[in-house]
Amino acid sequence: MANVSKIGESLSLAEDAVFGEVGAQAGLGRALAALEKVAPLAGGKLDQALDALARADAELSEANSAIQSAGHALEADPNLLQQLDDRLHELRQQARKHNCGLDDLPTIHQTLASRLAAIEDSSGMLGKLGETAQKWQDYYLDMSSQLDASRKLAAINLDQAVLAELPPLKLDGARFTTAITPLGDAQWGPRGTTAVRFEASTNEGMNAGPIDRVASGGELARFLLALKVCLEESSHPRSLIFDEVDSGVGGAVAAAVGDRLSRLGASTQTLVITHSPQVAARANQHLRIAKTATDSGVVSATRALNDDERTEEIARMLAGETVTAEARAAAAALLGG
Repeated sequence: MANVSKIGESLSLAEDAVFGEVGAQAGLGRALAALEKVAPLAGGKLDQALDALARADAELSEANSAIQSAGHALEADPNLLQQLDDRLHELRQQARKHNCGLDDLPTIHQTLASRLAAIEDSSGMLGKLGETAQKWQDYYLDMSSQLDASRKLAAINLDQAVLAELPPLKLDGARFTTAITPLGDAQWGPRGTTAVRFEASTNEGMNAGPIDRVASGGELARFLLALKVCLEESSHPRSLIFDEVDSGVGGAVAAAVGDRLSRLGASTQTLVITHSPQVAARANQHLRIAKTATDSGVVSATRALNDDERTEEIARMLAGETVTAEARAAAAALLGG
């Protein structure tokens, strides 16, 4: 298209040279006319020449048609030429971008089209996965809601049971609460969408707080004892260890502690470290821990006591270093009770 003018000019010159007034076809026509006049007089000697000239005339006519068709097919639209030029420029840019030849662009186009189709298919798959995820999230929220409802009911029952155990353990003014608080979405997990924490206040008018921060060591031990007593019906096998749960109490409170430990021991293996005779007397077995000085150092040893040794040990716990008859009688009374 960039050479339309040059091509058109050449077609015009060719057409004039062959078909003009003095062109080849006009001269050929004159030659045919001249031979045709004298052919009858030559006795057939000009027939071959006439046939050749006739064929040449037909070829020239066909050439004329072809030249005219080529001329009609030429387009001299400058806008179309600019569009084609811009398109060629874009194709060359794409070839440089993909580091390939112009002829390789169709193959690259097919490859990219296939990748795009795969991406669109992936988008559809992501949509299906999103629907599945939403389905399971709805199921999770439903299960979490049921779990939360069960927790709230269990919390009410547990709070009431623990509160009933606190006065005998010298925690008359204390309060115990099971706090259930919602978690942020990022904290949701296999235990649901809420967190459970035990809170307590140990004095009247005191705001409840996390039990491990509010209660002292002895109070915390007694809270734990009350909890274990309330949960003693659990069928899970376990062992409980109490380290001086009776610290700071005596008399009736120590007896109440011993009674509750004895109840635990009926269904659960319960180990208690104590200095209270009221607590030690409620045990099924009595192990004495003693330290002995040896040549290699101090050694701690544990020994199971028989009935007489047990009475003597509890009497010692009651009386101190000097065990009196009264202390032995009191120890026997505790063990008998």
